[in-house]
Amino acid sequence: MDSNRYRIVFDGALRPGMTADSVKDNLTRLFKTDRDKVDKLFDRGLVYIKRDLTANEADKYLLALKQAGAEARKEAELRPTTAPSLLDMAPACLTAHPATPQRMECPKCGHAQPLAPECGSCGIIIEKYLARQAQIAAHQARHSPEAALPYATPRAQVAEPMAAYGELRAFSTQGRIGRLRYLAWSMTLSVVALGLLSFAVIGFAFSPVLGVVLVGLIGVGFLVLSLQIGAQRLHDIGWSGWFLLLNLVPVLGSFFPLVMLLMPGRAGANRYGPPQPPNSRSVKVLAALWLLVPVAGLLIAIALPVFQQYLHRAGL
Repeated sequence: MDSNRYRIVFDGALRPGMTADSVKDNLTRLFKTDRDKVDKLFDRGLVYIKRDLTANEADKYLLALKQAGAEARKEAELRPTTAPSLLDMAPACLTAHPATPQRMECPKCGHAQPLAPECGSCGIIIEKYLARQAQIAAHQARHSPEAALPYATPRAQVAEPMAAYGELRAFSTQGRIGRLRYLAWSMTLSVVALGLLSFAVIGFAFSPVLGVVLVGLIGVGFLVLSLQIGAQRLHDIGWSGWFLLLNLVPVLGSFFPLVMLLMPGRAGANRYGPPQPPNSRSVKVLAALWLLVPVAGLLIAIALPVFQQYLHRAGL
């Protein structure tokens, strides 16, 4: 049987990758004491955490301290001692001088009393209580290493989760829209612009200046809204809205609108945010109305010469 006795020595050293604040917090939770009393443990230099231990007991204390991030060590006692050490009662006893402790606090209930092996309030045997705490910490380390290690990767949510779909904002350059919604919004914008231009033409009957001002305002508004929805269409592809300037490049500007209509968007989130919501029935109907534009243009191209010939034969 091993008759050697050991003591746990701590000089403020920390485990690799640990910070003083995190270790202090871990020791406070481990020994269920106040943070101020644990702070004193780091201010005193060399301190005996526990004395007069067997080799097995010393190893348990070392394991618990290392899991908390403190780099402690065990040393052989130079001589046997019958008096409890500074931390026989737990780090809460650090309010007294390490060499001549006079008072202590119970590590379980916090009761202040003269130095003794047993708490006068809750009745626990303090040495057995601390040994049990060390066993619990060792059990947690074996069965849940990530939960026991204070420097493990945090599992808490550190940011707001991204929404499944982005918010639709027609009057903004932020966000994303797909091909069908781009066609639907463009159709709506064109219809509204034509309606407003009809009122602007009426303004010419009152004053040419008023008519020019109304047409100018409608034109500027149409241009701004077109740029906004065009930027959102490019965002859906993953491109910057500044690519709209390619429409001003000769020759290339004739083909770039087709690229915006035919290029599919990203299925998932990109740097401009989450994808657009699914297309509604109204969006699909408005997008389909664009098919009537070339049909109407073709009918007008056929009917106009016929109508002009009719007027010519009628002498009108």
